Amino acid sequence: MTLVVVPVRYPLTSHSRATLTEAIRVAEDREADLTVLHVNLYQDNDGVTRTELKRAVEREFGEVPRSRYVVRRGFLVEETILEEVAAEEADVVVIGSKQAGRWRRTLRRFLDDPDIESFLREKLDCTVITVRAD
Repeated sequence: MTLVVVPVRYPLTSHSRATLTEAIRVAEDREADLTVLHVNLYQDNDGVTRTELKRAVEREFGEVPRSRYVVRRGFLVEETILEEVAAEEADVVVIGSKQAGRWRRTLRRFLDDPDIESFLREKLDCTVITVRAD
């Protein structure tokens, strides 16, 4: 079974809504399962629950077939997303262009000229789709 993973912010931003729109479309086109992922940072005291995330998405998009909602805790959003994508053996990751930019900055600390899409494809063997909110 094909799996699409889409990391989002909570509350949903315009970028998260655009990314979700594309992820839902991709999941439907590929008859795939969809994992909607949010990362609560350890350093932030407040955090969203899985139920709150699901309700927010369903308010925006209605019930999303074959979807599950996952909330993880981590120190770095990007690292936590990568761990989830690897653990779930995702086939497709749909990220917003803002998220891709943050991943590039994070990877620049370790690599000279990171191309996030190539890095993810090589390390995780999955398709990466980057979505612009405009």
